[in-house]
Amino acid sequence: MAILNFRDVAETVNSHLGQKTLKTGRLYRSARPDEASVGERKQLVDRSEHIEQARKRDARVKASAAVPKSDDAVTGPLKIPGITYHDISLNGSGYSRSLISKLSWWNTTKLIGLMATGYRLEAISILGTNVMRERGLHGLAIDTLHASGAEFHQIFRILADETNLPVMIHCTQGKDRTGISILLVLLLLGVPLEAIEYDYLLSEPELLPERESKLEEIHAIGLTDDFAGCPPDFVTTVSGHITEKFGSVEQYLLSIGVTEDLQSRVKLNFGS
Repeated sequence: MAILNFRDVAETVNSHLGQKTLKTGRLYRSARPDEASVGERKQLVDRSEHIEQARKRDARVKASAAVPKSDDAVTGPLKIPGITYHDISLNGSGYSRSLISKLSWWNTTKLIGLMATGYRLEAISILGTNVMRERGLHGLAIDTLHASGAEFHQIFRILADETNLPVMIHCTQGKDRTGISILLVLLLLGVPLEAIEYDYLLSEPELLPERESKLEEIHAIGLTDDFAGCPPDFVTTVSGHITEKFGSVEQYLLSIGVTEDLQSRVKLNFGS
């Protein structure tokens, strides 16, 4: 499969740990599949059909793509026939308000004016230069935890429903919004931090083919080269914040409405 940054999360974790900790063929991650060839799109659907037939279900494809969207005005998500999409924006209104609230009054006024007159890139650069660059990938991930609880709740409801399986979670590059979503799932499943970190860090070499073009994009909105990579301490920093502020990932999920029943069903669907 040549889709950028595509992998079966369970295969990666199981291989790294040397034991079967998660069920394979159920949870995938990737960058956006917009540029997938016709053959690659067919492979995605065929993979789902094969899994469903093996589980002796009906022949209808029930593959699900839970999609934390990013930059949709520039790169709208490709809709591949035969796959059910759940479009979930971790960059939604709550997250946007969180970032804008960190701007000065003057910069907020400039941002609103630029957006109103169609200068979207220039408006985003105000956030990039004055908020996002300072927060870094760690800080933005933590902001997402606090601002996008409703969206994470949607994702976990999808994961808890076995009829949605298999699921592929993707965003623009499959490392930031996808990274924190997969992090939450693996923490809930009791995967050791070093194995979660191993899976997360695989994204950096996987994304090398488009690094130069991505650097151009992030420089245009005032961000540094760091935003194109995967910080080695991302997993430990974000998981440490969850433990410090909520006590555990289970308590965090409860705080955003992911009940114990939903959590148990996610564990049943993906745990070995």
